[in-house]
Parts: sequence; C-alpha cells; structure tokens
Amino acid sequence: MTSLVMAKQMIKRFYSKYEAYVLPVIKFLISMICLLIINGRLGYMSQLNNFVIVLMVSLMCSFMPLNFTVFIAAMFVLGHMYKLSLECFLVVGALFLILFLLYFRFSPNDTIAVLLTPICFILKIPYVMPIAAGLLGGPSSAVSVGCGVIVYYVLEALIVGAGSINSLADEEMTTRLKFVIDTVLNNKPMLAMVCAFAITIIIVYIVKRLRVYYAWSIAIGVGVVADIVLILIFDLIFDTHISGGGLILGSLVALIVGAVLQFLFFHVDYSRTEKLQFEDDEYYYYVKAVPKVTVSNTQKRVKKINSSKKKEQ
Repeated sequence: MTSLVMAKQMIKRFYSKYEAYVLPVIKFLISMICLLIINGRLGYMSQLNNFVIVLMVSLMCSFMPLNFTVFIAAMFVLGHMYKLSLECFLVVGALFLILFLLYFRFSPNDTIAVLLTPICFILKIPYVMPIAAGLLGGPSSAVSVGCGVIVYYVLEALIVGAGSINSLADEEMTTRLKFVIDTVLNNKPMLAMVCAFAITIIIVYIVKRLRVYYAWSIAIGVGVVADIVLILIFDLIFDTHISGGGLILGSLVALIVGAVLQFLFFHVDYSRTEKLQFEDDEYYYYVKAVPKVTVSNTQKRVKKINSSKKKEQ
C-alpha cells in the first residue's frame, strides 16, 4: 500500500508540474477515441471516416474546452445521420438541441460524464458511470449521465433500424419521420437506464456526504446494490429483458472502479482523526479533522569515504 501511495503522489506532482502539456494530451486522446467510435458505429458519411480529418479535429479539440469536444462529436453524429436520411438528421438534431439546453442549464462542468457514458456502454461497463458520477460529482451529474445514456440508446436504435429506414425511401416524408420518431421515443431500455442511473447517482452522493467513518466505502457498496435493485425493478416495469449476467459483472467492475476512485481522491486515515475546538469573537467551532494518507519522501544521503590517507612529510 505504501508503494501505491507513493506512486499516487508522484503522479500528482508530475501532473501539477506539467499540467500545461498533460491536459492537451488527455483532451486529444478523449476527442480521438470519441470520434473514432462514432465513425466506427455509424460510418455513413465517408468524408468523416477519413483518419486525417479525425486527427486534425482531435488536435484542434486538444486546445479547446471539453465542451467543444461534445459539440464536435454532435456534429459528426449529425453528419452521419444526414447521410442516412433527412428524417434521422431532423429528429436527432432536435433531440441534441434539447439535451444541450438541459446540459448547459444544469451541469455544464460534467463534460467528461457526457463523453464517457456512451463509451462505457460500448465497453459493456455502463454501471461504472452512476457510481463514479455520484462520488466525484453531485445530483446535477444525473443530467450529464442521462444525456449520455439517451445519446447511446438513440444511436443504437437508429443503427438497428437503418435497414427499415432505407426500405421506406419510397414512402412519404411524414411516414418516414413518424417511423424515426417512434424508433427514438419507444425505447424502454433507455428509460429504464436513465431512471435507475439518476436515482443511483443521488443515493451515492447523499451517502458519501454523511458524517460517518468510511462514508465513501459505504456509498460505493450502497450505490452498487441500489443500482442492481433499481435496474431489476425498472426491468420489470418496462419489460426490457436486461441481461442478468452483464448486470452482475458490470456491477463488480463498478465496485472495483469505485474503490480505485476512493484511493485516488479520498484516501484518508481514520485512525488518526482529531477533534479540534476553537473560537472567535462570535462563534465556537468544533471540527473533526481526518488526515489524508501520505508518505514522506525518503531522502537518501550519500557519504563518501576516502580510504587514502595523507602521508605526512
């Protein structure tokens, strides 16, 4: 454990020292991964599938705020939707407009949650997001995670229904538009996940704020159990047939990721807790101080021993 704490401190010092260089690299990697996944899952517009374009756009995103990456990802999606059909472009564009209004109104600082939620769904570990968002964010993070869930399920539904959409090419535009809207709105798994994740994020946030020892550990355990129970309940309500094996495995991964996040962001030593009392002209203050786990850097002293003796003349 000592070596892990020392490694964490070294990483923190390295990041604080070279933040101006590390942060653009992280933004570049996030942007490139998102755009490559979008092109890989959709890929209807060949011009956007060009790796040079993806590379250039990712480089541009590396020097911009992360919200700009969300905007670029939305533009890539809309480009592919336009190539698929005009109706998909209109419906997804209207949906993105609503989601952007909700996102910028309630949680404009949770950009990473919007980007990572669809990626976690593709990696088959979506249950990580409500635990991580509840630990590192707040109740408003439910909006960001919910936006990511909606984007994933809407795009997956349109990918599955692409053949049917193309088969309606000879029909009237109103018929095709109605089919696309029904495909987007009648998505019961999406509703189940949005509700379950939102409630789980709020539960994890409330529990981690309790004034008890090991609040984060309790929040992780309660959050994982609550997420499983809520998903099973909404599965029965919406009849979504969610995979039980995937739910259990994904929850175990969420438990591990939660423990890692706790080690990185809330690693404290409760055995050295101190209760302090002090006052000023108007108030008495009673404070409970819980120290973080740190390891002092060992400084090695090298002593040179010269065995040669000076001979007296």
